Amino acid sequence: MTASRTPAGDNDFIRWVEEKSEVVMADLGDKFPPPTTGVDALHAETSSQRIEEVLLGHELPGEALLEELVALENIPPLSDEELARQALQDGGGDADPSTPE
Repeated sequence: MTASRTPAGDNDFIRWVEEKSEVVMADLGDKFPPPTTGVDALHAETSSQRIEEVLLGHELPGEALLEELVALENIPPLSDEELARQALQDGGGDADPSTPE
């Protein structure tokens, strides 16, 4: 980055990041527009809110989604032994458990 493009201070850098984030969000919003058929059609396949719609700014997070995220945060981490067991059990792309990925 050249000296003329380097943010002068912390506040300038924060503003620059926020501006870049807005540009990316606008670009994603253009690529993935909200459906025009309504919220019922949006969730017909899952009957629950999709995180993508919240992240793209198409919807506000619902109570059920927030509760699910809190529940996921509170799940204890898997042990190394459990991770190894699951890796050996999964057959990977060829679905052959004798050749784990």
